[in-house]
Amino acid sequence: MPKERVTDIVERLAQPIAAEVGVELVDVEYKKEGANWYLRVFIDKEGGVDIDDCTRVSERLSERLDEVDPIPSSYFLEVSSPGAERPLKKPSDFERAIGQFVHVSLYEPWQGQKVFEGELTEYDGESLTLSYAVKGVRKTARIPMEKIAAARLAVQL
Repeated sequence: MPKERVTDIVERLAQPIAAEVGVELVDVEYKKEGANWYLRVFIDKEGGVDIDDCTRVSERLSERLDEVDPIPSSYFLEVSSPGAERPLKKPSDFERAIGQFVHVSLYEPWQGQKVFEGELTEYDGESLTLSYAVKGVRKTARIPMEKIAAARLAVQL
């Protein structure tokens, strides 16, 4: 059986804590930057999170991580908002993003492109549909979910 990833363990521990605090767990990231490891937990709620939400989740999660001790080395725990360019990972993220401007990166080219930015017009669990412009011409792309490497909300300039 493969060893469980740190992010999966932390997500499982953080989910009930986020629910207790009244926020949504958006993402968990564990990465090395320079000589230090960072465990980043991103939370959100309708209207956005504030410093008190982040503090409550951070304190409770820190206690839980100390109990379970899933990370053998030292790390910095950061709890924050995902920001304006929130990642889209779960079906509910995509459903909520319908009508919004998104950035989608693919594993391989689709309709001649690896990156799309446009309005998410449809999502059915199997694929998503984007309306985007190329040199002023409006186009539509229906992209299968298995082709998507990463997706996020995007700020439209």
